Amino acid sequence: MNIILFGPPGAGKGTQAKILIKTHDIVQISTGDMLREEVNSGSNLGKTAKSIMDSGGLVSDEIIMSIIEERISKPDCQNGFILDGFPRTLNQAIALDNVLANKKIQIDHIIQIDVDEKLLFERIKQRAEEGDFVRNDDNKDVLIKRITVYQKDTMPVLEYYRSLKRLKTVDGMQSIENVSSNIKKMFQLL
Repeated sequence: MNIILFGPPGAGKGTQAKILIKTHDIVQISTGDMLREEVNSGSNLGKTAKSIMDSGGLVSDEIIMSIIEERISKPDCQNGFILDGFPRTLNQAIALDNVLANKKIQIDHIIQIDVDEKLLFERIKQRAEEGDFVRNDDNKDVLIKRITVYQKDTMPVLEYYRSLKRLKTVDGMQSIENVSSNIKKMFQLL
């Protein structure tokens, strides 16, 4: 099973991804982790990415897509994978469609965890107050910036998938268990 999971920061994507990984024996694919692995491997692609990142630049969609194409070809992806928050831009979504078509890989589910952003701030505040470990992004200012970027870059991706009638939405303001249960029901509809 291959899944793309969307949602703004704090929506619970990571939590739901962990549940999906465990229950479906699939792997999570993180572009940030993959970039770091590629750089650490010393490959030509990694060297190119490192020089761009060291100069403060953003790694191009072409490099990201090359890394993703290589990653989804690895044996641990045979059972399936979950892309958590990727693609981030419309160009990446179109490029991903092309890569997947060339590899004859199908995305089974594209899911948006939809949340009320005002209530999301309360959730983040509560998470910061209750946890022993507080993430760097668990504060209002950082969250506002990250949601603004999400809206600007990712909302067009959601509209793209919605126009293809592939996007399914789950209410992320429910309990973790209910969100998970609703995602499971979506899987059963196919």
